[in-house]
Parts: sequence; structure tokens; C-alpha cells
Amino acid sequence: MTGDKKAIVTIKNVNKKYGENHVVHDLSLDIYEGEFLTMLGPSGCGKTTLLRMIGGFEEATSGQILIEGENVEDKEPFERNVNTVFQSYALFPHLNIYNNIAYGLKMKKVAKAEIKDRVQAMLELVQLNGYDKRFPTQLSGGQKQRVAIARALINNPKVLLLDEPLGALDLKLRKEMQLELKNLQKKLGITFIYVTHDQEEALTMSDRIAIMYQGYLDQLDTPEGIYEKPKTKFVADFIGESNIFDATVKAGTNDTVILSMEVGSALGKASSDMTFEESEMVYACVRPEKLKFSKQPVEGFGIKGVVKEQIYVGNIIKSNIVIESGQTLKLSRMDMDEIPKVGQVINIYWDLEDVVIMKSSAHIIHNVIENVNLGGV
Repeated sequence: MTGDKKAIVTIKNVNKKYGENHVVHDLSLDIYEGEFLTMLGPSGCGKTTLLRMIGGFEEATSGQILIEGENVEDKEPFERNVNTVFQSYALFPHLNIYNNIAYGLKMKKVAKAEIKDRVQAMLELVQLNGYDKRFPTQLSGGQKQRVAIARALINNPKVLLLDEPLGALDLKLRKEMQLELKNLQKKLGITFIYVTHDQEEALTMSDRIAIMYQGYLDQLDTPEGIYEKPKTKFVADFIGESNIFDATVKAGTNDTVILSMEVGSALGKASSDMTFEESEMVYACVRPEKLKFSKQPVEGFGIKGVVKEQIYVGNIIKSNIVIESGQTLKLSRMDMDEIPKVGQVINIYWDLEDVVIMKSSAHIIHNVIENVNLGGV
């Protein structure tokens, strides 16, 4: 329990290995009652494996998984108060929609009258009234996915697991289903644990996002926190577009940090929970929409670049700017804003609160090498 939030799923120091392949590393996570949590990451990061361990389709190598405070390691999938929706829909082609949705209740030998009422309620919930006599082959991809969701929800699970359920849909339908799923989750108040590799999908739907990378939980935060304040270079690079600079902390006064870069100096503002040593190597991250430009030099900044190309994306114009190191920076503006011209030499700067300064693994490696050279431990 955190504040007034009750953890419905608790993952404690969970590891998963397939032989020598360590897929999930010592992961701990609380998932709260009634929240929409998305596990996001590239292919092979361990997110689907973790979901399958919660659902009981995979066994953890070590650690504990608790649902409503009960250790479920020895329980079969059907004994856990969770249901899973797969990308492939997994509908029975020989059964009509009514019988597909009713299947779980029939296996539990629920009375026919109750099954009828509950199936009808599910059809209304997923907006498929009148489709009960159709077969899966007569439905669109979005309609099939609604049937799969209804079949999972009819068992009244405490937790619904969704493994990339919208992956097979076209872009327009996928966006519509994102909003439908989020509204459905809010209406029901059920905990949704959603797996995807689509960053926009995660930002659109989630209360919190757990970003996984190489089997580790890299950052757990709200969509706004993930986007505005990434904790690692991977998160900054993976979520949306970013301009990431290698820098060294030159000096600082109060919370203002002077950054030394290959292309010149720049200023930043350290977050309240972060301290940096002088000469420490860091990453400085600025989103394209936060990057600023000027024809004249800006005090505290020494980064110049040439506008090489512009890309028209509806009401947004994206400019690619090549700086002296050869790195290409991205700058985004609404088409009504001032936009630099192709071939123009501009000075790059940003507001101090718009740069995120992150610890660099290079600094750790550098310190280790120095310790070894100096005979330290």
C-alpha cells in the first residue's frame, strides 16, 4: 500500500532465465488497483515474459509474484484472478460470437440464464449488440479484438493482461481502439497491465509506464514524467525524439550547471534530486520542440549549426541542423512559428529548465579505469 493506493500485483526480485539467457533481472514492481500500467520496451527486453509470468504461462526462475497479497507461483493460469488478451485474438472459429464470449462461463458450469445476461452485458459494453450470431470470419480486426476483450472480462478478473492486443490493426483503427480501451478501463475500474513496443500508444493510454531495457526496469513513471524527465539515455532516446549531447560538468552556481561540449559550452539546470561533480561526464537531453535558435550568439551557449533540410509533417515543420561535430540536431516548430531557413547558420540554445541532465555510464567506466591505473579498488 502506498498512500491510498493498494497494490493488487506485487513483483518481488523476479528473475527469469532460459539456460544461460537471463531475460528478466531482479525486477521489483507494485501495480495498483484500478490503474492502467503499460510495460514498454523494444523487442527482447523481457516485457512479454514478465506478463506471461504474471498470467501463469511462464514460471519465474526466482523471486515472487503476488496477486491481492497471495503468492501465485504454484497456481495454474485458470486459478489466478487474471485473464489475458492476446494479439492473435485466439477466438474459436467454429463458435459464434455468443459462444466465444460465453465459453469461460460454460466451463465453470454457470447457469444458462446468468450466462445469457452476462454475455448480453458484455456485448453492450464492447458495442457489439446484434453480433452474437456471427462467426469470427464475419468480423473486422477491431471487432474480433472487442470479442476477445469481452471474453476475458466476462469472468470478472481483478487484473486484465493485454499482450500487444492492437498490433494487428491498421493505424487508424489502432488509434480508435486505444481510446476505447482506455475508456473501458476507466468505466470498469479493473487493473489493466498492457504490453507494447509502441511509444505513442503507451503515452496515450497509461496511468504509469514501466520502461524495460535488456531485462531491467529502466524507469517507472507517469507518461509526462517519462517524456519530460527521462532518467537514462535509453529512455530519452526511446521515447519520442531527442537531442542528446555528451558533455562534461565544467562548473555550477546554485542549480545552474555549465556544460562543456565538443562543440562549445551550454547551460543547464540540475534537478533537485541530482548532484554532479566537476569534470563528471553526463548526457544532456533536449526535446526538438524545446530547442531554440537565434541569429545572434546567446550568452552561456556556444553551439552553432547549419540548417540542412526541412520536413513538412502536417502542421509541424521539422528542421535538421548539423553542428560542428557532425551531429544532426532536430528542431520542431508549428508551421505558424518562426522557422529557420535551409542553409542558414544559427545559434542553438534552450531554456535552462528544458534540458535534462543525466548521469553517464561513461563516467562510471572512466572512474573504474582510473582506479585500476592508480592501483585502487
